[in-house]
Amino acid sequence: MAQQKKGLITRLLEGKERSEEYARSTLPTNRWQLFWDIFKGNFWKLVKVNLLTLVFCIPLIIVVIMHLLMTESNSIIYPFGANLGVGYPASPNQQGLSELLSFQGNMFFYFGILLTSFITAVGLSGGMYVIRNMVWTEGIFVANDFWRGVKLNYKNALQTLLFFSGILLACGLMLSFSEFTIAISSLSKGQMVWMRISQGMSYILLTLGTMMSFWMISLGVNYQLKFFTMVKNAFFMTIGTLPQTIFFGALAVLPFILLLIGGQFFMVIAVMIILLFGVAYGLLVWLDFGQWVFDKYINPKIEGAKVGRGIFNKDGTSSVASGDSAAEKEYRRALLAEGKSRLVAHPIKPIDDSLQVYELPQSFSREDLKRLRESKQMIADDTQAYEEEHKNDARYVEYNEQFDALEKSVQEEADGKKKKKPRILRAKGENIKSDED
Repeated sequence: MAQQKKGLITRLLEGKERSEEYARSTLPTNRWQLFWDIFKGNFWKLVKVNLLTLVFCIPLIIVVIMHLLMTESNSIIYPFGANLGVGYPASPNQQGLSELLSFQGNMFFYFGILLTSFITAVGLSGGMYVIRNMVWTEGIFVANDFWRGVKLNYKNALQTLLFFSGILLACGLMLSFSEFTIAISSLSKGQMVWMRISQGMSYILLTLGTMMSFWMISLGVNYQLKFFTMVKNAFFMTIGTLPQTIFFGALAVLPFILLLIGGQFFMVIAVMIILLFGVAYGLLVWLDFGQWVFDKYINPKIEGAKVGRGIFNKDGTSSVASGDSAAEKEYRRALLAEGKSRLVAHPIKPIDDSLQVYELPQSFSREDLKRLRESKQMIADDTQAYEEEHKNDARYVEYNEQFDALEKSVQEEADGKKKKKPRILRAKGENIKSDED
């Protein structure tokens, strides 16, 4: 039967909901779309993750507040503007006192950050695990996955924070000590040049260490690496993607940049954002970007690695790799227990108005019954023809091959066949071959 033409308003109202491509067209096909999809669709989950993470940052926040109060009180109590020929009685020479107090305050601040890292690592490990699962578009339960992340990633998070705290401590104290030395000593022109060069090197090292710490977070939550291997890989990732690392690193810490700009308005806005979703937002931006880098430069070169997790290709295909983890084995068994889905394994023609079942009138004859039977047969033949035409499409072939592979692997496990495993670098949630043990 001829398809009934619809008016413009009807087509605008109905849209694509009858098309098989409608649902697929709404799925993210790149990392920018994935970020907005997660941010809009899981906003309140991000808020929960942010609050859980901030709870374990309370000791760090206390250290920061105490340092700010100490700095402010020193500027009020000590007469750094004295001995200028104005006022009586005269104050003793205050040369270098400001730098000395700054050095002492910074020492307390940097050591405080180092010590509180052991507690902050709890929140960071749980938060980055939940956000990573969001980037992988896996179903999550915030509280359960948060504590699971603490169990799996606490060591990596602590190593990252200790690495950053150590760099901050060394560079920060070096900068403070150099300022104190310049203030109390009469340095020659050459000595002054070398002092400024050392300060510049400290700033460069601190910046490099900060960017490497970001990459250590991404590497630690995605792969199981030894500490020095993780540091080496973080260095190469930083140098290899330096412009992108600077841009997305700044984008991730944007709420904290607003906090440092100054001014009561920006400070209030920044504090509200940080308390609501700032930390979770930063982790989402960075881990999403990190996954893009891994998919582009690393995962395609590693046998068994999944490429494009959370991203859907326009042809309907997606990346799948088998894993030997207990959770993935259980998933494969549950999938096989449910059986192969006909909706996914075989093409089914989308509903449209090209063919319709003949409607019997209130008073019908044998001829009407014949038309009804013929209309049903036409629909069945058309559906069969559509299935034959599209049975070799990539998405159906891929699904059937994957299901058969799962069925074979589960059967081998049941028969007790043990395969010789290669030396691997186990990623969090998958097996990945690596040249490094």
